[in-house]
Amino acid sequence: MAFERHSGPRHYIAGTMAERFDCHYCRAPLQGKKYIEKDGHNTCVKCFDKICANTCAECRKPIGADSKELHYKSRYWHDTCFRCAKCYHPLAKEQFIAKDNKIMCSKCTTREDSLRCSGCYKQIQPGGQNVEYKGSAWHEECFTCSNCKQAIGAGSFFPKGTDVYCVTCHEQKFAKHCVKCNNPITSGGITYQDQPWHGDCFVCETCHKKLGGQRFTAVEDHYYCVDCYKSFVAKKCTGCNNPITGFGKGSSVVNYEGNTWHEYCFTCKKCSLNLANKRFVRQNEQVYCQDCAKKL
Repeated sequence: MAFERHSGPRHYIAGTMAERFDCHYCRAPLQGKKYIEKDGHNTCVKCFDKICANTCAECRKPIGADSKELHYKSRYWHDTCFRCAKCYHPLAKEQFIAKDNKIMCSKCTTREDSLRCSGCYKQIQPGGQNVEYKGSAWHEECFTCSNCKQAIGAGSFFPKGTDVYCVTCHEQKFAKHCVKCNNPITSGGITYQDQPWHGDCFVCETCHKKLGGQRFTAVEDHYYCVDCYKSFVAKKCTGCNNPITGFGKGSSVVNYEGNTWHEYCFTCKKCSLNLANKRFVRQNEQVYCQDCAKKL
């Protein structure tokens, strides 16, 4: 947007009055001399320059009575100081733009308003292909991976602090790697005993059913769902011949001479007394309490 310039008031009056009148400040007689009327008071040129003159916003010197003054929004300039803040082109007789407390010509304003590439710092031409991220912009060819320096352009990327990484470099540098297949885990995944797995890699050893979120049993670094563990891995109870899974009611077991029982199955063959944590007698592949064993 362009603004108009306003020249400040200047009143030079050659006084030829016969009656006496003096400078408002120094009281020097003004008859027959040049003087300036300022704010309703008459002042000599010397006092005007010293007391009343406005200060130039550019050179910071007083704008004397003999100087041409330009005025815009409570600021004043010598006409020779009123110039573009970028190219210093004189603007006293031309259109100008006021932006961020600076005076600029229209050409420099257009340049400054153009996007600048955060990679090469050159202008991004309107309509050109560019990438914008977090308030900054790049030419597509300047938007590169911080690691491999290859152009990301309009492709996918991952931010890390002030850096950006292409998908491949981010996976190599930051992604966790599955302990089974050693490939990066880009999303989701499962952690078991502080080790990362793909959900598709953490499966039952036998039926290959996914174990994420399911009950399973680990045996010598192999993992089994409950059904496969019961069918193929678990020991059979010597008492009931059902698998000892370690789940629920059958979580406690009794081991004796290579045989294993559910705790609740380890009972006297004759009176059914539970013998877990009690003295017993083994005879003919059966267990008896001491009382029943004496009656055999």
